[in-house]
Amino acid sequence: MSQYDELKAELENTGVVVLEDKAMQLEYNGDDITLIGLSDPSFTLKGDMFGEVPAMVDTKLRGLIGDKDNYTILLSHRPELFEAYVNCGVDLVFSGHAHGGQFRLPFIGGLVAPNQGLFPKYDAGLYTKGDTNMIVCRGLGNSIIPIRFNNRPEIVLLELIAE
Repeated sequence: MSQYDELKAELENTGVVVLEDKAMQLEYNGDDITLIGLSDPSFTLKGDMFGEVPAMVDTKLRGLIGDKDNYTILLSHRPELFEAYVNCGVDLVFSGHAHGGQFRLPFIGGLVAPNQGLFPKYDAGLYTKGDTNMIVCRGLGNSIIPIRFNNRPEIVLLELIAE
């Protein structure tokens, strides 16, 4: 069993619902919310990652969204797929993976991020396109390089308020 599978099993044994390419319906104060979790494509795809990932994400999301009248929240590791999330009509995306750009330059932002290369477009913060908002958290960890520069770790706490 892989470390990932062990961690997942431990989480599920404590009552955590792991959403891997799954959706669940929530109700809060009479409002319906669809919560979707997507697996990281690097765990589920082999071969031509760049060509297959956007189409795969689009297909998975369209199959999971369900009632388009519901407010839809997506948990997805990969911020560089923001266009796919927008095209599928997701309302709010929580993402990470970019580690805040690992090293941050004043007035410029992140220097490098996985799957985005140098000067990543989606490294940290709030991004909006149309009716879709995406929050990219810098997170707590590191990438292959075990240091951060000018890039404090963070945990995002957000309160959703109905309109």
